[in-house]
Amino acid sequence: MTAELSTIIDFIRYGASRFAGAELTFGHSYDNAMDEATHAVLQTLHLPHDLSPAYGQSRLTKAERKSVLALIERRVRERKPIAYLTGEAWFAGLKFKSDERALVPRSPIAESIQNGFSPWLDGLPVKRALDLCTGSGCIGIAMAAHNPQWCVDLADISKVALALARENILFQNVQERVRALKSDLFSDLKGEVYDLIVSNPPYVTEQEYAALPPEYDHEPALGLKAGDDGLDFALRILAEAPAHLSKDGWLIVEVGESEHALTRLLPKLPLNWIEFEVGQMGVFAIARSDLVGHLKSIRAVLAKR
Repeated sequence: MTAELSTIIDFIRYGASRFAGAELTFGHSYDNAMDEATHAVLQTLHLPHDLSPAYGQSRLTKAERKSVLALIERRVRERKPIAYLTGEAWFAGLKFKSDERALVPRSPIAESIQNGFSPWLDGLPVKRALDLCTGSGCIGIAMAAHNPQWCVDLADISKVALALARENILFQNVQERVRALKSDLFSDLKGEVYDLIVSNPPYVTEQEYAALPPEYDHEPALGLKAGDDGLDFALRILAEAPAHLSKDGWLIVEVGESEHALTRLLPKLPLNWIEFEVGQMGVFAIARSDLVGHLKSIRAVLAKR
């Protein structure tokens, strides 16, 4: 059957059919079989991800056919995210190195980075920003790449994730304005103050983690699991962030489906849930002044855990 395949379009279509037929799970950078197959084929052929459709009828050589088919079959057999198989992922319009040392870059925060975090940062001059729980470094590095006047810190507790983040700092050539720091949330950032703190911390509940598809087994559990309600880290961030935010600073945090648990615990906390092109995706923004005004209730909830 594969002997009949010859063009780029043929192999993308075949890959998409093969992925769908194998009932793979998507959600690591791509949310459907066709986009993932496109990434697999183009990356194997060392072609740009935004290749013009005019090249779709280009024929593959025998060696290229073999390489593409091998990658497609590995994805089906190993159930490993395509970014780990190809070693790269796209985020906020930028290419990043990706492997098992950190989660695959995929946060909806990419959209906020590309639109300048509007309206939250409209009129607010940002000099320093922090990407907390940085993983591969994609959020913080993208913030620096899209905002040449910003200095950005990347913080994570994982040494191996920070090693990958440092590789990505060099890969994106932002080493003059971006540094990677080892810290358990804010514990090793004493005295550091930022105009913007962005975090995509672990927020998967224990029950959700147990039910995740095989693709997620390849990712570090440290970057996913966050207790019975998914808020073990988000609540600490809410409580500790005011000490590290400038007077007019903002905190932006992704909590995914744990949004519902958070609003139940802190119903009066004025969280602004961000609307993305595909709708609301569990990311909130809150000003430092609002955090300070509700700090007592945040600490009370945290103390009961």
